[in-house]
Amino acid sequence: MLSFYVHIPYCIKRCGYCDFNTYTPSELQDGATLEIVSGDYIDAVLKELEFAPTDVVPTIFFGGGTPSLIPPHDLGRVINAIKARNGLTEDCEITLEANPDSVTAEKLEGYFAAGFNRISFGMQSTSTHVLKVLDRTHDPENVKRAVDMARAAGFQSISVDLIYGTPGESLKDWQSTVTQALNLGVDHISAYALIIEDGTKLAAQIKRGDIASPDDDLMADMYLYIDQACGFKGLKWYELSNWAKPGFESRHNMAYWKSANWWGLGPGAHSHIDRKRFWNVKHPTAYKQRLFDGLSPIADSEELSDEMRRSEYIMLSSRLRTGIAKRALTIAQYERMADHIKADLILDTADALVLTATGRLMADRIVADLLA
Repeated sequence: MLSFYVHIPYCIKRCGYCDFNTYTPSELQDGATLEIVSGDYIDAVLKELEFAPTDVVPTIFFGGGTPSLIPPHDLGRVINAIKARNGLTEDCEITLEANPDSVTAEKLEGYFAAGFNRISFGMQSTSTHVLKVLDRTHDPENVKRAVDMARAAGFQSISVDLIYGTPGESLKDWQSTVTQALNLGVDHISAYALIIEDGTKLAAQIKRGDIASPDDDLMADMYLYIDQACGFKGLKWYELSNWAKPGFESRHNMAYWKSANWWGLGPGAHSHIDRKRFWNVKHPTAYKQRLFDGLSPIADSEELSDEMRRSEYIMLSSRLRTGIAKRALTIAQYERMADHIKADLILDTADALVLTATGRLMADRIVADLLA
């Protein structure tokens, strides 16, 4: 089995917190615009596809950037090429990340017809002052409209992404966002703590003192609130930052967390095949040039040692509801967890160690203790 991630590295505007490998029209050195870029970019992606293994494909995920800026026909070319070359499982999950402002009923119908069956909308918050700090461009009122249009277009699996801990966001703001997100009737919610990345506009604003840093204690309360609220609505946590109705977990993301094989298509995209991890050149122009010259876009790679694989298993499985299999731990590692178990940070089941809700707030520290 081989999953595919397809990176669409274009946005209308860069969000203040974003350090992803994305580009706005003003940042593109070759002067390209989003209106004309999709054709030759997709041509390059299809050339990279020829370097990938031909295993059957259980999931495809189009992320970015803003994939929903690219016309359905062009994204459909990638799906069709993967289907023709590798073959898709009967229940292949094909996800599109979308900005609520960038879709119309016609566009969503086009994406569904092109083969997409799952969509994830960047909602982030329903508070306009929070969205302003994040430099998000969408109107919060458009999220419900986008979700309703996606349902009407035929999408059976709909997710929204939220961000908590934005400077100036109160617990009341967050509770309102979570309530409204759950009232959309979506099948899946991702909620990520805001991380201030060096080099971003938001980091510069905090450094200058224009806005305050995120409050860790408040963020902990926000996490516990969404965990409880989702549970009341029948969305169970299955990964540290993700909740879903039964059967609507993101199978593509589970492939990452379980260290399955995947190939990342696009500039800066990372791949993992067996014991090897590798990544592409970052800039779209360099990426396209290499492929149009008949060269691989891979910038560098690394072989994963047995020790690296064991450590990654612990780091990744600790995030999951299934937990860390006891058989994967040494006696010393298990014994180091005794205090965390007594403190109700870890649930000690017959086969695994599973983080409790409070334990998830301290996941990094617990993993560090395990790997010490």
